[in-house]
Amino acid sequence: MRFACWLLPSVVLVLAPLIEAFTWKHHDNNELREVLNTVHDKCPNITRVYTLSEKSVRGLPLHVIEFSSKPGYHQPYYPEFKYIGNMHGNEVLGRELLLKLADYLCEQYNGGDTSIQKLVNMTRIHIMPSMNPDGWQIATDAGGNDYLVGRVNNNSIDLNRNFPDLDRIMFSNEQDNVGHNNHLLALVDRLNQPIQPETKGVIRWIMQVPFVLSANLHGGDLVANYPYDESRTGAMMEYSKSPDDYTFRHLAQSYSTFHTDMARPNRAGCGFDGYNFGRQGGITNGAAWYSVDGGMQDFNYLSSNDFEITLELGCDKYPPASTLQPEWEKNKKALINFMWQSHIGVKGIVRDGLTGRPIANAVIHVRNITDGKKDDIMHDITSVYQGDYYRLLTPGDYEITAYQEGYSPEMKRVKVINRPEEEAVRLDFKLFTLPQVN
Repeated sequence: MRFACWLLPSVVLVLAPLIEAFTWKHHDNNELREVLNTVHDKCPNITRVYTLSEKSVRGLPLHVIEFSSKPGYHQPYYPEFKYIGNMHGNEVLGRELLLKLADYLCEQYNGGDTSIQKLVNMTRIHIMPSMNPDGWQIATDAGGNDYLVGRVNNNSIDLNRNFPDLDRIMFSNEQDNVGHNNHLLALVDRLNQPIQPETKGVIRWIMQVPFVLSANLHGGDLVANYPYDESRTGAMMEYSKSPDDYTFRHLAQSYSTFHTDMARPNRAGCGFDGYNFGRQGGITNGAAWYSVDGGMQDFNYLSSNDFEITLELGCDKYPPASTLQPEWEKNKKALINFMWQSHIGVKGIVRDGLTGRPIANAVIHVRNITDGKKDDIMHDITSVYQGDYYRLLTPGDYEITAYQEGYSPEMKRVKVINRPEEEAVRLDFKLFTLPQVN
């Protein structure tokens, strides 16, 4: 931060601080922190800068900036959202876009943009520009022009293969028709490799903050990728459908169709075969592209209430600094629109019908009854510690059932419409304790 001052005879007058404008460049790890602190200085009432519980292998903090009407606190009926960039250290566009997004949210909020003000006031937004600052440094020191150098962390581990493989547990439960269909982390009995500090920090973050929706930003292609990332049969390429396939397709398209090029069918493709995902709306099922086990995307969905997709932002993993601002213009509307998707579906609070106290860990089960269907969505979510829940759904008619051990379940019917930039339908539940059996 610089200060404006005027030198007078024997006197220095220090006036208001001049907060530096955002600069388009590849920000190093120290500059990354400075950008976030500068944003906080400009918007102290709606932001908080913090770090995860773990540092990188080289000891660098994993920085996050939060936007909220009440920074530092979870508020019932306010969904929690996150963006993570630079998970692969040599894929750097997401890192710079997220730094600019933080600056933009603050700038527009202060400038009176009513849409951004509404988004921030209705949502608790967390932005982590870099999950792999060590890999970024390695890639940058090597010139930033190698397709692999810097991808992994400083222990040579790919962080997007380092999460516990919950897909295997889910697929086994499906096959046997037994067991849970959500919150599966406690069932992990072995790991394929040691959990890295960066991964451990994000896992704790996911477990502590009740995220509803998120995306992780990568590079190397141009497509929005959705679960499942891992194939059921072990095949390298097969469509691996999740219970929320329809909702995930909507979420992916909510980004791709708002991006300037991602869904454009006549654009150039990426990769060795030059395939253009724009021919299929700029989206792909993860395993249909190629199967990944231990990925962060599926871990979010199967360990928590969070629906996550993966955004591949362009063919060039380490684009020249001169292209960063044009890339921001291509992604800006999509980044904002995707955050709004944390408000689709239904939300509410589950309470004890007699005392009114919130009930945590109540199960929320959904049946799609649109057009006479009776399709159970076999992925339940749970209420969080203040009794609130958030269930992302596309438009239609649903039966929503809330239940908890020791209580009689309650079922309600609801029509989901999902109006742009409006809150989700509110659907509260009161559960009454079952009579004691002597």
